[in-house]
Formats: sequence, structure tokens, C-alpha cells
Amino acid sequence: MSALTGIRVIELASERISFAGKLLADMGADVILVEPPGGDPSRRYPPFVDDEPGENRSLYFMHYNTSKRGVVLDMNDATGQERFRELIEGADILLESEPTTRLGTLGLDYENLRHIRPGLIHVAVTPYGRHEPLSDVPCTDLTLMAAGGPPWSCGYDDHSLPPVRGWGNQGYNTGCHYAVMSILTALLHRHGSGIGQFIDVSITAALNVTTEAASYSWLVAQETVQRQTGRHAATQQTGETQMQCADGRYVNTGVPPRFPREFANLHAWLTEVGLVDEFPEAVFLEMGANWEGPFDLSRIATDDTIRAIFIAGREALQLIASRVSALEFFTGCQRAGLSVGVIYSPEEAFEDEHFIARGFHVDVLHEDLGRTITYPGAPYQLPASPWQISRRAPHLGEHNDEIFQSRE
Repeated sequence: MSALTGIRVIELASERISFAGKLLADMGADVILVEPPGGDPSRRYPPFVDDEPGENRSLYFMHYNTSKRGVVLDMNDATGQERFRELIEGADILLESEPTTRLGTLGLDYENLRHIRPGLIHVAVTPYGRHEPLSDVPCTDLTLMAAGGPPWSCGYDDHSLPPVRGWGNQGYNTGCHYAVMSILTALLHRHGSGIGQFIDVSITAALNVTTEAASYSWLVAQETVQRQTGRHAATQQTGETQMQCADGRYVNTGVPPRFPREFANLHAWLTEVGLVDEFPEAVFLEMGANWEGPFDLSRIATDDTIRAIFIAGREALQLIASRVSALEFFTGCQRAGLSVGVIYSPEEAFEDEHFIARGFHVDVLHEDLGRTITYPGAPYQLPASPWQISRRAPHLGEHNDEIFQSRE
């Protein structure tokens, strides 16, 4: 049994919340996607199956709407509004990202719906919050990311270059994560109290509290972090971590050794690849390997020995990276117990053998296409409440008869 088996969600179609609906559906909830006549615009977003545009060929829509059922309702029509109320009668959750006053104007807001369905959890995900006029101003994932703050921390040491936006609808998806966390919390609360609630999720606020140290540094110390190439933004510049390997590919050398066994493993690796004689600082690796007690990194600025050992670990990694391929560096660091990463394109990351071994590839049947399509799999592994894609994304209005006839 999945975690949300028996929970019904009504989702008013919007690209801003589709990922939240997908997470709930793949967790076992019965998510009913409500689209307007003509369908949600994201049905026509590229990329497409085999790069051929057409009906039910948007890979974008397919990805964000797995495991859902779909109906078409004209919410501006009295019949559509009545059918929406019928859906709410059997719903646990309403998930929407409508203009701030739209549902109230239709008589379908939380204050109306909670009388139809006591215990309803109504989640509104908007750009700036339900009571903020800016939420009704046109926006995109990019503008919300910029307003929320994460791009300031993303980019390169060269600040003549502009900040870098995270791709893949990270703004919308961050808001969706907070929506899902709020929903799960509200379900637990309702389980104990029987009480539903209205949840107001601001995408911008979600982004702002997901800026790692940036917002915190400003609010507490009024200091501004600076973006750095391939490493955490910080108020003070830190040492470079990215290196080009012998095959021309780049790696992020990650976290240097911090424990005696890690220094010992790195020294052994340096010897194995025949570089120990080229690295006079190897003596500091030996000192790190024989260090007694905790290796206190907080003393780097004041303890010359600790600083020398730490720097030797970083420089040894950089030397090895320059002499081996990116894959050899990655697997060697794994053996040594060190966290590093090859800088992959999304396509390369998806095909990485580690993801494949963990079952991240999931083949979903598309009987309409006469084939299966490979999807990204579970974002987590919880044996007691398994995750799964139960069906492909719905065709437009595919379940109207099934859902509404069952209520007649």
C-alpha cells in the first residue's frame, strides 16, 4: 500500500502546481486533474515524443501528470461549477494556483467549500501569497526565481558574468515541495483532530527560505554572499573546487579529507597512481592519517598544522584529477570514501550506472503510442510505503464519464 492510498486530491490544472500533484499521485493519492475546455496549455509544451508535435505527445505534460486521472470542466459555466462541487464532496484536498479572487468570485473558495466538505484541506499556491496583489501580475518561473533570491547565489567567480538561473522549473517545483510538505502535515493534523484548513503557499517565500545562507546572512549580519564557481555562495571567497581531468572533463573535487582514514586512503591512492614523489606535501597527508582525536576544522585559521594538512588534502585531489579521467577520479574517490562528482549534462546523469542500478529508470506503458516510455523514477525509497507511477498522464477529459457517471 502506498503512503496516500485512499486520499483524493482535486487539482485545478496549472503548470505552477503540476509537480505537487504528481508527487501526491505517485505516492498513491487519487489525483483528479481538472482542465478547462481545450486543455491546459502545458499539453502543447515541448519536447515531444520523437520530436514530433501533436496531441498527447508532450513529454513535458507526460512527466508532470503521471498517475493522475483527468476531467474537463468549464468553471465559468453553472454546470461546470456544480460538477466541481460534486468533486469536492468526495475530496480530501483541493490543490490550486488560481488568480487570488477567482474562486471567491465563483462562490467556490474555502469558506464556501468547507461547508460542502468538512475537513477539506485547501492549498493555494500563488506567486506571492493569496493576499498579495503581486500574485495576479504575470510571472514566469524565471521572474519568481529572481524575486525569491536563489539566482544571486548561482554563477561563477567572475562577477562580470550574470547570475545563473537553475533550470527545470526549479521555482515552481520549490513551491510545490512546500505545498506537499504542508499537505502531509495537514493530513496528520486532520487525522488527530478531524479539522481541515486553508494553506497559503507563496512560491517567492518558499524560494527565499531556500537560499541556503544568503537570506540568513543578510537578515542576521547584513552581509551579502557572493556566487562562486561550483561551490557554495559565501560572504568570503573560498578555494576553487572544480578541476579539469586528463580527458578534458570537469569534476567538482568536493569535500577534502577530514578524518584520519580519509587522509590514509588518499595517500594510498596517490601512491597507487605513482604521484606521491611529485607531491612533497604528502607528508602532511601522513600526518593527517596519524592524527589523534578529532580533526578540528574550526582551527584552520589559527593552527598552522591543521591548515597545512587540510590544504594538502585539497591539492592532492587536484593533482590526481589532472592525471586521470573524470570517471576514474570519481570511482577512486568513492573507494577512498570521499564525496566528489563528475559534471554531467542532464542526459549523462540520467544514464549514469548508479541511477540505473537504483532502479531510477521506470518504463511506463503508453498503449496509445504502442510502446513504453522511460521516465525518471522515485525521488526516495521507503519500503513500507512504496512509490510508483501507476499510469501515464491522462488524455484530455479521459475520465469524465468514469468519474461523473459513478456519482449519478
